[in-house]
Amino acid sequence: MMREPAVAGTFYPANPSRLRQEVEHYLQPAAAKTEAIGVVSPHAGYMYSGQVAGAVLSRIEIPDKLIVLCPNHTGHGAYAAINQYGSWLTPLGEAPIDAHLARRLVELVPWLEEDSAAHRREHALEVQLPFLQVAHPGFSFVPLCLSHFRLGECLSLGEGLAQAIGESEEKILIVASSDMNHYESQERTLLKDQQAIDAVLSLDPERLYRTVHEERISMCGIIPATCMLAAAKKLGATRAELVKHATSGDVTGDYSGVVGYAGIVVS
Repeated sequence: MMREPAVAGTFYPANPSRLRQEVEHYLQPAAAKTEAIGVVSPHAGYMYSGQVAGAVLSRIEIPDKLIVLCPNHTGHGAYAAINQYGSWLTPLGEAPIDAHLARRLVELVPWLEEDSAAHRREHALEVQLPFLQVAHPGFSFVPLCLSHFRLGECLSLGEGLAQAIGESEEKILIVASSDMNHYESQERTLLKDQQAIDAVLSLDPERLYRTVHEERISMCGIIPATCMLAAAKKLGATRAELVKHATSGDVTGDYSGVVGYAGIVVS
């Protein structure tokens, strides 16, 4: 089973050489790198969020195995959708699914459901892959597309992620795909984003979940980020670092209604 690209030519270039060139423009090979448990990485069109995605992924040692969590923007498919077999295609080639790791996650979290409909048109995971393909060719990964969970379900999935990673003899990175606040003024977005960022930096999944809901922060990847933090906490995370924060207004010059982007490393 191969998942075909859905947003090549819109969110990022469909031409392989142009895509590689653009990703390389955003990556920073000389950046000092750390071994991470998880990251928060944005998923807008590359012209808007590519600089943030490139900055955060340049700061970590990317391992051979990844679990990539994304929100479900389309509303299609299963509540908690996983792909256990096959590969995902981008203009840069195939990214294979780690079937063994995927099966273990389903054993640990039995409410994960094999489903292609949730992933078929979803952009938030797909746009991570070309960055990963350029930064660390040859990785395998497990894709999860998540609806809006209750906090208890986030903690449950985080526990399953942590157990699967803890059992593995190989390093596994969790990528939580998320943009930050949406379509408010630059001033309001910077304020709301900082509240969510502070919660992530505190390594407190409950605080992040509560803050985003109570302060009405339209952080679309709140569920992936909360699940990643829950897993990281179980795995002994001790620090989080904000690598870069920006908004779409920094690109367009229109600060009346912006989207925020944050790149955060959890280690």
